[in-house]
This record gives sequence, structure tokens and C-alpha cells, in this order.
Amino acid sequence: MKKIIIVGTAFPYRGGIAAFNERLAQQFMSEGYEIEVYTFTLQYPNFLFPGKTQFSNGEAPKNLKIIRRVNAISPVNWVKTGKEICKKKPELVVVPYWMSFMAPCMGTIATQIKKNKYSKIVGLVHNMLPHEPSFIDKLFPAYYIHNIDAFVALSKSVLEDINKFDKNNKPKAFSPHPVYDHYGALLPKSEAKHALGLNQTYNYVLFFGFIRTYKGLDLLLEAFADDRIKKLSIKLLIAGEFYENEKMYREIIERNNLKNDVLLFNEFIPDSKVNLFFSACDLVGQPYKTATQSGVTQIAYHFEKPMIVTNVGGLAEIVPHEKCGYVVELNPKKIAEAIANFYINNKETIFIENCKTEKEKFTWDKMTQTILHLGDVVK
Repeated sequence: MKKIIIVGTAFPYRGGIAAFNERLAQQFMSEGYEIEVYTFTLQYPNFLFPGKTQFSNGEAPKNLKIIRRVNAISPVNWVKTGKEICKKKPELVVVPYWMSFMAPCMGTIATQIKKNKYSKIVGLVHNMLPHEPSFIDKLFPAYYIHNIDAFVALSKSVLEDINKFDKNNKPKAFSPHPVYDHYGALLPKSEAKHALGLNQTYNYVLFFGFIRTYKGLDLLLEAFADDRIKKLSIKLLIAGEFYENEKMYREIIERNNLKNDVLLFNEFIPDSKVNLFFSACDLVGQPYKTATQSGVTQIAYHFEKPMIVTNVGGLAEIVPHEKCGYVVELNPKKIAEAIANFYINNKETIFIENCKTEKEKFTWDKMTQTILHLGDVVK
């Protein structure tokens, strides 16, 4: 039995990267591999984390061995953790990467593991360059790249970004973000609306996930001020925690008299309630200003919900235009036009059927196959 270790965020931490790592580990387990996940004792110093809490209030994943060992700001800990994994001699180590701040930590752990001259190390890159860049993005990523043997990119744009730092032409592959299929079942709309206290007579467009400037919620709010939208019985359902000052969004709502058209759930949505929001909506809006790929897209696919995405990063690769939704430019008028088209032309039924077909491309076994193949080709 091949032993695989994943080094990255997992329970008791919350969020998309943790969800990805846990689901990936469970897929490896289902395929017969022995899995351990090394997660953090300290992930981010509080001053670097914009949300209310880094921790989940849910239950730990069942039957998954999670070891809390990594301190993201302690070089001594990085060496110690790397040596511990090195001694275990796993055949394969998966080291996710999503922000430059983590490059020294993950790169040093990988350096220590490589000393056993046995373990193959595959980097799983969500974002090579962040949506909100800083000076460290020029300094740190190359260190991580140098110490990893091969790379999986979750979008083609990320693959291009990896190549900017990889001077040795290491093995790498694109494998799209799999569908998040662990958030429960799709419910009847009326049942989900009732559970959330929503008015049954309205249709709902959903904006889901934490709120930062690059996600473009301001564009979606401006779209809802369009006369074409105001003539329809549609409300905007916002479900997510503000990771920045919400004043700008409140001002847009006030300026455009949208108070009665917007319902705001300003909180982190626990796994147990995710299906309520996706079941209640007709359409998922992702008006991102920058993007690589999105876990929200893959939740929407799980619940077979059509999407509106902007033509940035890898989003258009995943959501075929006029098939599973709309790919639009970064413009409130274009977003409004797509929303109106969806409702006026009754696109929901055909788009749902297309989503059912399209999501078969994004299975977890395809991700594990890609990772295992890269581990095999590393010299």
C-alpha cells in the first residue's frame, strides 16, 4: 500500500483549501492508499487573517488522520516537521500552494523531506500569484518551486504562472478543480427558501463565499440597479463573510435603492448549510475581477446550478458560454444583460441539463490520477 502525506490546511481550520485537502485525502483513501494530513498549529497570525475566525465549528472529518504539527511562522518548526515526514518515507507527498506567505514554510518542509532520497513531492497549486499582490510575490514563490519535484495546476493560467518561476522545466500538468460533492443533497427550492426565511414568490441569484474586492460583488450590485433587472421578480442573495470594510457595498445598495432587493447573510456559511443557499437559488453569480479558478464554481456544479462568470483567469474554461451559464465582460450592464436573458428566455431547465453533463469532467479520481502520474514520472 502506497503511503501518501498531504501537507496543508485541514480541520480544525476552515475554508476552501481545507475542504479541498480533506476531500482529496478521502479520495486517496477510497482508492486504497494510506493517508495522513499534516496541518497547522498556527496557520496565519491574527493580523494577517481578515475574517472573524480561522477555525471550523463543525466536526472533524471521519476516518481521516489529521496531524497538527506545522507552525507557519517558525523556521525551526519547518525543519522539525520536514524531518519527521522524511523519516516516515512516504512514497508521495502532496504540498498545496495558494499564497506567497506560505512559500518559505512549504519550501523548507519539502527540502527536509527530499533528504530521504525516496519521497516524491508534488505541488498542488491553487494560485501561483495572488489576487491581491504584494512585494513578497517576487521574492518567495521561486523558493517553493525550487524544492518541489512536479506540479499540478488547477487552471491553465496557473500553469503559465508556474512556468514563470520554474527554470528547470519540471514535470507539470493541468487538472481542473474537481466538483465539491460533500455539501449534502440538492433540496426542493421551496424547502430551502423556507429554511432560510426567504419569500417564496421571488427568484434568487446567489453570490457565495468570503467577500473581497477582487470578487466583484460591487459589479453584481450595480447590475441589480439596472432597469432590466428591476422589472423582474429577482433578489440578490449574498452569503459570505466580509473580509474587508463593507462600507463600499452598503453605499452601492443605498445609492441605488437596493435595500429591498438584496438579502445579506454576513457570516461564514458552515458546511451543513451550504446546500440551503445553493438549493434556494436559480443562478450563481461570480463577477470576479481576477481569478484562476474557483471552488464556488465546483459547488455550483455539484448542485447543478447555472452560473454567470466573468472572462478572467480560468473561469471561462470551466463554464461554457450559453451552455452552463454565461461568460461576460467586467461590466455591470453585461452582467445585467445575462441575468435578464436567463430569466426572460427561461434558460434554467436546459442549463441545468448541461450542468449535469459538464460536471462529469470534474471528478476527484481524475485529480488523483494526475497527481499519481506526476509522482511516477519524477526522476
